[in-house]
This record gives sequence, C-alpha cells and structure tokens, in this order.
Amino acid sequence: MDVPLIATLTTFLAATIRMATPLTLAGLGETISEKSGVINIGVEAIMLSGAFFSFLTVFATGNHFLGLLAGMAGGAAVSMVHAVVSLRCKANQTIVGLALNFLILGLTSFLFLKSFGQTTILPSIAVIKPIQIPILSRIPILGQALFHQDIFVYLAIALVIGLSVFFYKTEWGVSLHAVGEHPRAADTAGLQVDTIRYLACLANGLLGGMGGAYLVLVKLGFFMENLTAGKGYIALVTVILGRRNPWGVMGAALVVGAAEALQIRLQTMGIPIPSQVFSMFPYVVTIVVLLFSIGKSSDPSALGVPYERDKR
Repeated sequence: MDVPLIATLTTFLAATIRMATPLTLAGLGETISEKSGVINIGVEAIMLSGAFFSFLTVFATGNHFLGLLAGMAGGAAVSMVHAVVSLRCKANQTIVGLALNFLILGLTSFLFLKSFGQTTILPSIAVIKPIQIPILSRIPILGQALFHQDIFVYLAIALVIGLSVFFYKTEWGVSLHAVGEHPRAADTAGLQVDTIRYLACLANGLLGGMGGAYLVLVKLGFFMENLTAGKGYIALVTVILGRRNPWGVMGAALVVGAAEALQIRLQTMGIPIPSQVFSMFPYVVTIVVLLFSIGKSSDPSALGVPYERDKR
C-alpha cells in the first residue's frame, strides 16, 4: 500500500472518530435517560448549553478543565428542567424537550450577544491538543487514528465500555431497566422510581453537556449562534440506530461521523458542487440509515409515560 493512500486513510479515520465523539457522548446520555423511561428530545438544547457555558468559562479563565465542568453543569441544568417539568408536573416529555430546544437556542444567542456585543470577528479560545499514546500510536493506520486523539475520545471509549458493564452486569443496571420497563412493578419491589429517573436525567445532562463542550474546547475554539446545528437531533438518531446499546450508539455515531468527515474531504478537493450539497451529506446519510432501521428498534415499555404512584 503506497504512502499517500495510507496517509489519506489514516486522516479520514481520525476525522471520523473526532466527528463521532460528541454524538457518542450525547447519545450515551440519552440512552441512560431512555432506559429509565424518560425520552428527552431536548438533547440539542443540552449540547448547546454545554457548548456556550464551557466557552464562556474558558474565555474568562483560560482553564479548560473548568470549562468542561461548566459545560457539564450547563447541560445538566437543562436536563433537570426537563426532568422536573416532565416527572413532577407530568407534562408531555416530547413537547417539553422541543420547547427547551427553542428556548436555549434563543437564550444562548442573547447571552452571547450581551457578553460580546455585535462583532464581525468571533472571540476564540485555545483548543485542547491531542494526546499521543506511546507505542500504540505507531501502529499503521489505526495507531494515529485511535491513539493520537484528544482526551474526550479516550473518555468516550471508556464510557462505552463502562456503561456496557453497568447496563448488563450490575444490579444498578437491572434497576434502571426495571424502572423503564415496568415502573409499578419496580416500585412494588422497593425501587425509588422517580429518584432513579432523576439520576438518569442528570447523567443525560452531564454527558450531553460534555458533548457540547467538545465542540468548542476541541473542534472549533469559538462559539456562535446555533453552534450545534442539529447535532443533538442526530445524537437522538444514534440512540435509535444503536438500539440503546452503548456499542451500537458508538457504531451509529461512527457512521454519521464518517459521512461528515467525507463531506469535509470532498469540499477540500475542490469539486465544483455548491458547498451546501456537501453540508447536507451527513444529514442525508442519517435519514437513509434511519429509514432502514424502521421496525427494528424496541422501546422500553414505559418510555415517555410519567409514573403516577397513586393512580391504578
């Protein structure tokens, strides 16, 4: 295999993994939430909030760790608003999530304008650099793609492994499944249904906020209006395609990430096609793959249904 082809393939695989990382993080968070019976289509709002507050914090302090914590806190705040309105007030979970998407889009745009004013030059921050793992990074093709990445990539892989064990090998994972499938039976068995669901929503916010923080701390280095541009919705699709299995979610995110990496590659090749066509490519691939998955996903029995303990 010639050197230019190896270099091209390595670059493409590395870009695919980077593009898939925020989708994987947000998808894992939504997976936890949906397994508990709470569907939150406000993942877009969670990621956008995480991106905004992480950028604001790093711009003010220069500390990326504090920026990550702020992004996770911003995502958690949005998710917990959804949890309170959905679980305590028994509102329609889908409508609440959709409303939060519009609310946070307007709120972050307003706060960004108030913080930095009207400007033609976007304020920026330094991005987190990749970490090269010795020896492993020397493996041909896969070495540079897998073992010369930023800390978020390694963390996403660790979370996939950890959640796979948590869901299917631990008592807590069984409790999460029970609450999502048969909350009344779980309540009868002594499980605190609402408490477990609130914790699942918190995890959703933390991971979704981390996914949003990735966009500004690693990928872009700046914030702008509607920065996520639909990535929260795509993260929801990865949950469906991955059938709420951590490995499946990551696999679906990699498919979408490959489509996004490919469209960037095609744009740099100077093909005489409007750039908007290339920008559509990841979303078209997402829709096509989703169409082929119709009827193949099994939702938790109590997904989206608020639990009312006193109602028989």
